[in-house]
This record gives sequence, structure tokens and C-alpha cells, in this order.
Amino acid sequence: MVHPPAADARVPAPLIFVASGLSLYVGAALAIGLFAVIPAAGVGWLRLVVAAVLLLAWRRPWRLRWSRRDLGVVLLFGTTLAAMNVTFYIAIDHLPLGTAVAIEFLGPVLVGAVTGVGWRERTGIVLAACGVVLLAGVTVSVGGPGAAIGLLAAGAAAACWAGYILLGRRVALTGDGVTRLSVAMCAGALVFAPLLVRSSAPVLASWWLVAAVVGVAVLSSVVPYALEQVVLRRVSAAGFAVLLAMLPAIAAVVGAVVLRQLPDPLEVLGLLLVSAAIALTSVRRAPVPARGAPEPR
Repeated sequence: MVHPPAADARVPAPLIFVASGLSLYVGAALAIGLFAVIPAAGVGWLRLVVAAVLLLAWRRPWRLRWSRRDLGVVLLFGTTLAAMNVTFYIAIDHLPLGTAVAIEFLGPVLVGAVTGVGWRERTGIVLAACGVVLLAGVTVSVGGPGAAIGLLAAGAAAACWAGYILLGRRVALTGDGVTRLSVAMCAGALVFAPLLVRSSAPVLASWWLVAAVVGVAVLSSVVPYALEQVVLRRVSAAGFAVLLAMLPAIAAVVGAVVLRQLPDPLEVLGLLLVSAAIALTSVRRAPVPARGAPEPR
């Protein structure tokens, strides 16, 4: 008997990722306005705390059976996720957003180069990386201790992003990735609480700050990470790394539509390179049986 595909299976993975990216950047625009009141690292941690509470209430992970190994993987995933958020917020507090994004993208590029299994994925990674550089318009110039801190934070975020892709796919393939994601976020928030809870205290000053943080958490964590769990179940780690290259392209479109920041010719070329990378790596190849057994998926 042939069962109809699930709703999410009928939606192309790149389209799901576009929705994730749009939510992420709307949340980022809201978060930038909070930096003047709450330190960037504090905003990143609060975003994680609120997202963890919302996901825990929604998914109720205590209903699952947890082994020590499961908990260990989720703890590592959550710590990596929290570190990625906090370090990237620190980076964009000291560097232009485009520069920080370009440096952070070194993590996904490395994942794609190491895990790619054929010329399509590897060529796609190269095209995507070139497109991201053009879109970001990288002009790194160390102009003082603030820029140095930003560069270090962006490099740390790149390493964390690579770990997030690998660990996140492992969590997603368990079949209940969003539920495990809720525990991971809670674990990451607890790990960083001793360092950041004090700097986050200004959020208690007014209800509008609380509401803004909740909005950032929903738009930048709950929605995009939940959607990414769907995508991670359906693509390889290298393929996901290429999809991540769409984020600067989405940012460019949002900038043009919302902020009237029209892309210049080099940015248009970057968009075309990223699109080519997506198309190239979306071509499915027939699996090759090995010693009479079907290739594992």
C-alpha cells in the first residue's frame, strides 16, 4: 500500500529553508534594537532561554525515553548551539554584519569540503562560498581591540556552526529532532547561565523588553531551528551547508524590499552563484548498491 507523502515531504527543502531564513532575519532586526539596553551576549542568551521554555512546553520531552548516550549528544548539541548564538551576537556587535557572516560561513564551507561525496557537492560548496563572499562584501580591517574581539568571536561562531550542522543532523535523524532540540536549548541555556544571567538583568526593567525578547526568541530560534530539523532529515550535511549559503541571499532580498538597500552588480553575481550551487547539489543521484545490499540513507 502506498501512503501519501507527509505535508512537509511535499514542500521542497530549499523552500522550507527560505521560510526559516526569513524568520531568522526578521528576528535579527528586532534583536539589533535591544543591544543598546542589553549586551549582545545577554540578548543571545535570553533568546535561547525563552526559546527553550516555549519548546519545552510545546514538545514535553519528558514523555520520551532517554538513555545516557542520548542525553550526552543532546547536551553537546545544546552547548554548541548556545555558543554559536552568543559568539555570533558578540561578533555583529563589533563587526559589520556582512563581514561577520562571511567569516562565520567558513564553518559550513569546511563541513561541505570534508563530508561531500562527489564533484557536485564539492563544486557547489565552492560556488556557494564565492557567492557568500560577494554578497557579504567582505572588507576585513582590524581597527582596534573591538574589531579584534569581533574577529575572534566570528571565528568561534564558525567553528560552532560546523559543529551545529554535524550534531544537528545526528539529532534530527532520531525521528523526533524538535523534541530533542527543546532539551538541547535548555541544556545550552543552563551551561551559559553563570556567565550571562547578570548581564541579562536589564530585561526585567519593562514589559516591552520582555515582549521584544520573546519575539526575538520565536522568530530567531523556535521557528528557524524547528524548520531546520525538518530540512536536516532530508539532506546530507554537505547539502545543508550549501543551503546555509542562502542566508546572505535572503538577507540581501530582505534589505532590498524592507530597507531599500538595492544590491549592486557584485551582489547580484553572488546571488546567481548561490542559486547555481543550490541547483547543482539538488540533482539526486541513484544510489549504488554495495555487495548486494542497498546503500544506507
